[in-house]
Amino acid sequence: MEELRERQQGDAEEEAAQRQQQEAEAQKQAILRQYLTDGARKRLNTVKMSRPEHGEQVEQQIIALAQSGRLGDQIDEGQMKEILSEMSPDSKSFDIRRR
Repeated sequence: MEELRERQQGDAEEEAAQRQQQEAEAQKQAILRQYLTDGARKRLNTVKMSRPEHGEQVEQQIIALAQSGRLGDQIDEGQMKEILSEMSPDSKSFDIRRR
C-alpha cells in the first residue's frame, strides 16, 4: 500500500511540474507574441530550428527586456536581424598565421 501511495504522489508531483512548465511556456509565447511582429517571430523560429540554444538565448534576452520595460514598440524583422547578429559569435572571422 505504501508503495502505491508513493507512486501516486510521484505521479502527482510530476504532473504538477509538467503543468507548471506548460504554463511558463505559454506565458513566454504570449510575451513574444506581444513584442515581436510576424516577420520577427518567423525569423526567430528559423534560428531556433537551426540552432536551438542560440534561439533560446535570444528569446530569454527579449523576454528580459520586455519585463524590465526597456522595449517600447514591437521588434520588427530588421531589428531581429540586428539582435541576432549582435548575439551570435563571429565565426566568420579568423586569423591565419604563417611561420
